[in-house]
Amino acid sequence: FKVVALAAIAIAFAMPAKAQLSDNGYANIDWQFNVPLSNNFADKASGWGMNFEGGYYVLPDLSIGAFINYHTNNEYIPRQTLPINSSSALTTDQQHSVFQLPFGFATHYRFSDGICQPYIGLKLGANYTKMSSDFYIYEVKDDTWGFYVSPEIGMTMYFTPQKQIGLHVAAYYNYATNKGEVLSYSIDGLNNWGIRLGLAF
Repeated sequence: FKVVALAAIAIAFAMPAKAQLSDNGYANIDWQFNVPLSNNFADKASGWGMNFEGGYYVLPDLSIGAFINYHTNNEYIPRQTLPINSSSALTTDQQHSVFQLPFGFATHYRFSDGICQPYIGLKLGANYTKMSSDFYIYEVKDDTWGFYVSPEIGMTMYFTPQKQIGLHVAAYYNYATNKGEVLSYSIDGLNNWGIRLGLAF
């Protein structure tokens, strides 16, 4: 419900912004599917994410703008014994979670400015990550910050020649420098790939 409400608010703000920016501006609101790579903490793919992005074409085919997105990946860890320190251990099952919130600068280079607009893009910025392990009523977590970079390839397909609303699809890879430790687990950098599907304004 919260995600739907947030999307509705974003759409309400995006439509007048698009009208003011004319054909030189764009805004995307996407559902996001994310697949972790080389992650031994929470490596299950999930669709628990969204992407919000907007920008302005300062040149006919080159835009600058901003983005924010979020994603959560989870993994269930069966019951096991974990060393806590040299003299104690913990036996439990766990629910691991990695929540990522990157935000920052975005740029697009589009190959056409018609109804169908294929493009390549790049996102740069900061990435907040919360690694957490939940067991019983307890949670152990590590909050970290890192640098974020994400190239993507995508396409915007507008429904009408006026380009007021359309469909946005994209495939992306991202890397963040976040490092963290939870119990006996550690992360040194985050790699992901995924797809986005949403509305373009």
